[in-house]
Amino acid sequence: MKAIPRREKKTKKYRGSRFHGYGKLRQHRGGGRRGGRGKAGLHKHKWTWTTAKAPDYFGRGRRGFKVPKAVSRKTINLGQIEKKLEEFLRLNIASKTPDGMLEVNLVKAGYEKVLGMGRLSSPITIKCKAFSESAVKKIEEVGGKAILVK
Repeated sequence: MKAIPRREKKTKKYRGSRFHGYGKLRQHRGGGRRGGRGKAGLHKHKWTWTTAKAPDYFGRGRRGFKVPKAVSRKTINLGQIEKKLEEFLRLNIASKTPDGMLEVNLVKAGYEKVLGMGRLSSPITIKCKAFSESAVKKIEEVGGKAILVK
């Protein structure tokens, strides 16, 4: 316990007042008025506090819904493809075609679907298992191609 300097101690301030600002004597004696000392009662009368303020305290860590990895689909947006082009070229996921156009094979990278958020600045041929309608529209607006791969 931290030592309190004598000038800040409550007993000095309340000399002669009998209850020192706590009302009745029993209100500041023992742990009864606070529902027990420390973590007492977290499974019983302090349960609402536990669920609101410290839900992971008892080590369960099972809150919410988790999508199984076998079910989840790995998606990528057009804007992300634009940003990762250099990385894709380095990893041999993207290559240049003889006509000078970039071809990106997202199946090699582990992606299953291309979504239409973001923009493409240059025409790119993208190969993937699935495309959203907006992604196909944006790819073709720039002059690129969306190729479905099984």
